[in-house]
Amino acid sequence: MAKFLIDANLPYRFSLWNSEEFIHQYDVNSSETDDQIWEYAKERKLTIVTKDSDFSDRILFSNPPPRIIHIRIGNMRIQEMHSYLNRVWEHIVDHSRNYKLTNVYKDRIEGIE
Repeated sequence: MAKFLIDANLPYRFSLWNSEEFIHQYDVNSSETDDQIWEYAKERKLTIVTKDSDFSDRILFSNPPPRIIHIRIGNMRIQEMHSYLNRVWEHIVDHSRNYKLTNVYKDRIEGIE
């Protein structure tokens, strides 16, 4: 069963997200608006994983679901990003369980209640 909805602004083919816990926006509908993505995730109690600040701004004024994981690592080659996220993914998930917004930076992971 899916737990995470990967936003269209993140790579579709990413081995970290190659399991039934993850669904990519392209598998749902690649042309959905942010509002539609939000409602889809909310109805299914999914955590949205994104690089889009619109979702993290919105969660500040809402209560979960959905929860948001905001990848804020800047420009990084795909291999570097993959390596970094593989290394810290469990920490990210732990934060996400306790915070409605998890911000992921190159040097730290922060949670906001």
